[in-house]
Amino acid sequence: MSRSDPTAGTDAPGDRPVEHLDARELPPPEPLRRSLERLAELDDETVLVQVNDRVPQHLFPKLDERGYRHDTVETEEGVVTAVWRD
Repeated sequence: MSRSDPTAGTDAPGDRPVEHLDARELPPPEPLRRSLERLAELDDETVLVQVNDRVPQHLFPKLDERGYRHDTVETEEGVVTAVWRD
């Protein structure tokens, strides 16, 4: 994850506002819960970038159900998942 472009390496649009969620220290199911809560607060133009210590596999079906797109890459900082709407 590049500090200048936190969506680098993902398919997320790089020209939108970005909100960050660092979930590396959170026990399950907090990353899932906090990601969904944060997404509910954001407008459709904002990309949520979650950094975790593992792939948030239980989050993906929830995102699909709600009409979000997502992409995940592994970086030195952790597993980066970008979530956005088209």
